[in-house]
Amino acid sequence: MPEGGVKRAAYDLIKRFPGLRLLVRRCLRVLRGAAYRLRTWGVEPDPKTVLFCSYHGKSCSCSPRAIYDYMLASPAYGEYRFLWAAEPSGETALAADPRTQVIPFGGRAFERAMAGAGYWVFNSTLPEHISPRRGQIYLQCWHGTPLKRLGCDIREEGNAMNSLTEIRRKYRLEGEKVDFFLSPSPFASECFRSAWQLGRRGRAGTVLELGYPRNDRLADATAEECQAMRRRLGIPQGKRVVLYAPTFRDDQHISGTGYAYRPAVDFSALRAALGEDYVILFRAHYLVATACDFSAWNGFVLDVSGAEEINDLYLAADLMITDYSSTMFDYVVLRRPILFYMYDLEQYRDRLRGFYFDPDELPGPILTEEAQLAPAIRAAEHFVWDGQWEAFRQRFAPLDDGGAARRVTEAVMGKGREK
Repeated sequence: MPEGGVKRAAYDLIKRFPGLRLLVRRCLRVLRGAAYRLRTWGVEPDPKTVLFCSYHGKSCSCSPRAIYDYMLASPAYGEYRFLWAAEPSGETALAADPRTQVIPFGGRAFERAMAGAGYWVFNSTLPEHISPRRGQIYLQCWHGTPLKRLGCDIREEGNAMNSLTEIRRKYRLEGEKVDFFLSPSPFASECFRSAWQLGRRGRAGTVLELGYPRNDRLADATAEECQAMRRRLGIPQGKRVVLYAPTFRDDQHISGTGYAYRPAVDFSALRAALGEDYVILFRAHYLVATACDFSAWNGFVLDVSGAEEINDLYLAADLMITDYSSTMFDYVVLRRPILFYMYDLEQYRDRLRGFYFDPDELPGPILTEEAQLAPAIRAAEHFVWDGQWEAFRQRFAPLDDGGAARRVTEAVMGKGREK
C-alpha cells in the first residue's frame, strides 16, 4: 500500500476507536517529550531571544507579527534576536533582517530554537510534548474572541478527530504551560479562564487584558491604506467589496487531509442578483486543508485564503459576511457592516460547539436562508453605525485602540523576568 494510503488507513482506524486514539496519542506525547529533553539537553534559554509562531507555522502573522514589528522598530529592544517558526511555504522575507531568522516549524532545528529562546510568542497551542523550562516565558496570544465554545467549555461530541475527553485534556495541558494569556476584553478573559481552566489551578492571573496587537492596524487605518490594499488585490475601482469568511466545521474532516469546506453559497445566483457592482473575497479558515475552485466566477469571486494577513482583507472590504467566526470581533473595529450567515445554526449550536452568548445579541442581521444574502448585501449599502453597534464594539473590542502591541510588549518583557 502506498505511504499515503497507509497514513489514511491509520487515521481512519483511530477515528473509529477513540480509546485506541487516546492511548496512541499519550504514548507519542511521552516519547516525543523524552526525545525533546534529550535532544535539547544543555541548551540554555537566552533572555534576549524571542521565538514567534502563528497558526502552527502556517504564516507569520496575527498578534505575534504585530508584537515582532513593534519590537523590531523599538530602540528598547535593539539587542534582541528574533526567531520565526514557519512551514517551508511560510514567509521568508523576514530573514532579510539581520536580527531575524526563519526556521522550519517542527523538527530538530525548531526544538533547539524553542529550547534556546527566552520568550515564546504563539497564537495557537504549543506542540503537546514541549513545555517551557525555567527561565522561559510563554505568551499565548490566541487568535480571536470566541462566540463558539472552546476547550473545556465544549459540551457536544461533534468533533471528527477528538473526543470531549481529548479536547479538554489538551486545553488543560496548554493552560498549565502559559505564563501570560492575552485578552482583548473582560468578556474574552472570562472565556479563556474557563476554557483553559486557569482558575482551577490558581492561574487566573495569567490573563493580560490589554487588547489584540494585530488590530492596531485596524484602529489606525486610513482611507489611503484601504484603497492601496484594494489595488494590491487587483480589485477594479468602483466595486463594492464583500469579504466572506466562514469558520470551519468540526465534523467536516477528511482522513489524512484535514478539515474541508463545503460551499454554502450559490455564487452564480448571487452574481446574477448583485450584478457587476460587487466583488466577493473568499477567505477559508486556516484549518481548512481543501481548496475550492472559483474559476467559474472569475472576476466576481477572488479566493484570498492564501493571504498572509486577514487584516489586509478587512481593510479592503466594505462589508463582511461570516457565521460563528471570531473575525466579527476584529472587523467591528473598522465600524463597518457585518452580516451573519448562519445557515446551519441549529446544527452548530446544538450538536457541534455551542455558544458563549445567544446569537440574537449580535447587532447585525442573522441570515439562515441563502435567498436572504443578496437583499441583505444590498441593504448594507445604507449601513449606519448606531448605538447598538457601538455597544457591541465596547463589549468585545474596548482595548483595540492602536496601542496594544506596545502595552503587551512592555508588560511581558517587564514582568517576564520576575518569573
